[in-house]
Amino acid sequence: MAADTSKEELLQLIKRITFKISNLFDSQSIGAVAGLAIAIFFTWRLLRSPGESQRRQRKRQAATSSSPGVSTHSNASVVPSGVCSSSADSRAQNVVDEFFQPIKPTLGQIVRQRLNEGRKVTCRLLGVILEESSPEELQKQATVRPATLEVLLEITKFCDLYLMERVLDDESEKRVLVALEDAGVFTSGGLVKDKVLFCCTENGRSSFVRQLEPDWHIDSNPEIISQLARFIKYELHVSSFRTERTAANVFTAPSLEQFFGSI
Repeated sequence: MAADTSKEELLQLIKRITFKISNLFDSQSIGAVAGLAIAIFFTWRLLRSPGESQRRQRKRQAATSSSPGVSTHSNASVVPSGVCSSSADSRAQNVVDEFFQPIKPTLGQIVRQRLNEGRKVTCRLLGVILEESSPEELQKQATVRPATLEVLLEITKFCDLYLMERVLDDESEKRVLVALEDAGVFTSGGLVKDKVLFCCTENGRSSFVRQLEPDWHIDSNPEIISQLARFIKYELHVSSFRTERTAANVFTAPSLEQFFGSI
């Protein structure tokens, strides 16, 4: 009867492990494959140990019963086989569950997934990377948004990124470059100053994008987004106001970091 019970418990564990395997192949995680192998090994060891323990107990009982003067009440201390088997089943399940805890993806993995493996990205500075929202403000100062910086650096690690903006004078260009440099964009990321482009009109920025032919363009101007929608594979419209989706390839988010789910 104990052997039948152990087989039933083993079958139940196999079913649970099979369920884990189905989730494993959905996630396509190589690390989880190794975890599965280790979990199965420990499950086998834990299921094997109660049987060995029971055999050792029977040998001790046989030796005790054949020895004179030993109390027969020692049999009362023997742990029932069902309890051992249940405890082993619980330990084995804990091992399996521990190895299959969901792993939180890194920001880099999220960025690559959200960009759908796009390799070239163009992005406006005002209202997206910078705190300022107009060329007039750039005549006074330029400030990189701290919350956006981490996402921006992740994009530069695997994308060919171009930043662009309309400015009113050469001093504004210098302020923007200094702000980006102070934020570590040119040192920590893969961006170079030659890929920060400036123009004097909004149409000039649109022309930059069309010439570069990126996989993604990120902008805060709805008119530019609308004009480029038929030429660019994907677009992200950064706007603090909720707007209707103008095209299937246009996404909207309040900020760059919120689109990538980093906050």
